[in-house]
This record gives sequence, structure tokens and C-alpha cells, in this order.
Amino acid sequence: MAVLTAIYLVIASKLLLAMVKSDSINFYNIQPPVDATPYPKSFKCFTCDQASDNYNCNRWAEDKWCPQNTQFCMTIHHFSRHGKTKFVTKRCAAWEECNSAGCRHHGNTHHSVCVSCCEGMACNVEMPTNHTNAVFTRSQAFSSAAPSGRKWNYILLLIPALSIILDLEQ
Repeated sequence: MAVLTAIYLVIASKLLLAMVKSDSINFYNIQPPVDATPYPKSFKCFTCDQASDNYNCNRWAEDKWCPQNTQFCMTIHHFSRHGKTKFVTKRCAAWEECNSAGCRHHGNTHHSVCVSCCEGMACNVEMPTNHTNAVFTRSQAFSSAAPSGRKWNYILLLIPALSIILDLEQ
């Protein structure tokens, strides 16, 4: 029985370590803040200035409330003509700024810029890459991202296995 328990613990620890690796952060499961908001309908966006890529922007984004004169989250993606990201900027934005949503190719510098805007708490998880996703999205619920239950699926699978092993030891 001790061998079964040891095997189970090794497998469980490997699964748990895989879930908390820094390159597997789930940016889609942003929870609304529990602290007091600075004004009614306040929100937060992923914010960064010229990050090397989308992952690093989201991972190191400042956690601060958007100014009261903004209503949306904006993402600006600069990339080469071959599609390689040059940098990503994300910030809070006003209505007027979001009218520039879409993609533009700059022939003289041989790069493109795609801009997207969205409405909701930390809704700017993704970055625009083409005309399909470089859009101005409005009227979403508190978060545009559907929560992912992948981590909970692993944990829920481990619980019955652990209870079986513990029952076998008794």
C-alpha cells in the first residue's frame, strides 16, 4: 500500500507543478477585484508599454484602475511584414481612441499595426493580428474571457484517486 501512495503522491505533485508553471498562466480567469472601486463602473485593463510580446505584457501588466474618462481597454500590436511581433502596448482608452480599431500596413517602414478595443474588466487578454480580430467590441459582461476549468479538472480527478488509495490502506 505504501508503494501505491508514493506513486500517487509523485503523480499528483507532477500535475500540480505543471499547473503552476509560469508559462502556463491562465490570463482568461481574471476575477473582479474585491477592494473598493475608485468610482462606479470602474475597471482595469492589461497595461504595458512596448512589451516584447503578448505573454510578457499580460504577465507584467500594471494592476491599477483605469481613469474615469476611459471606458475601454485598447491593445496595439506592431509586427513585421512576416508577422513577427515587434512590440505590444495595452492601456485604458476613451471612445474616440477606439475608432482607430483595425489593421494598417505602413509600406515605408515595412511593418503593420493592428488595434483592438473591448469593454469589460481585463478584456484585452488577446492581441489583434488581422482584420478579423482587430475590432472594437462593446457591451460585454464583467469579463470577456470565459473562465477555464482546466486546473480544476485535474484536481477533481485526483480527489477520488486519493480517497481510493486511502481506503485501501485501512
